[in-house]
Amino acid sequence: QVQLEESGGGLVQPGGSLRLSCVPSKHGFSTFTMGWFRQAPGKAREFVAALKWNRPVTSYADFAKGRFTISSDTAKNAVYLQMNNLKFEDTAVYYCAFDPTTIPSQWPPAEYEYDWWGQGTQVTVSS
Repeated sequence: QVQLEESGGGLVQPGGSLRLSCVPSKHGFSTFTMGWFRQAPGKAREFVAALKWNRPVTSYADFAKGRFTISSDTAKNAVYLQMNNLKFEDTAVYYCAFDPTTIPSQWPPAEYEYDWWGQGTQVTVSS
């Protein structure tokens, strides 16, 4: 069981920036995937970005390319989602997720391949 602690959400004006953080609890996995998803009111949860731990491998949803950056800090055991130029439509609850699979069946991993999820952090873009 891996617990994920998210932080960094909040209220921001259009064009602004936020950085989300996700720290997994202690675990024994050495090669895994960390992903960010989001769910807006009345909509299905959707993929945002993913990162292969200790590998220079990332993936982004089309809406995130050029605006969002996923990164990791191995010293702090944390994954970040830097979000710039935020838009109204980025308003959602953002979830961090952990896929322990060494070699996922696809890249980025399908949503069902993530075994553990954070509680979510609200991001609201409003003027």
